[in-house]
Amino acid sequence: MTEPVKGPKSYFPSIEAKYGHSIDEWMERLRPFAGQKHMEQVAFLKEQGMGHGHANALVHVFRAEHDGA
Repeated sequence: MTEPVKGPKSYFPSIEAKYGHSIDEWMERLRPFAGQKHMEQVAFLKEQGMGHGHANALVHVFRAEHDGA
């Protein structure tokens, strides 16, 4: 049996459904902001129309997997 997804990734299905882009697309949009502060990356996503909670979850995973922060 598959373990339910926990943590920030548990938001991914609703992020894709609400904003119409895949998580991979959002990660690509964040790539130019690698190395910036967490809240600067969140602010960028919020400027794209994303809510704070969704943006925070996406940035958390981005930084863990792509940003090295």
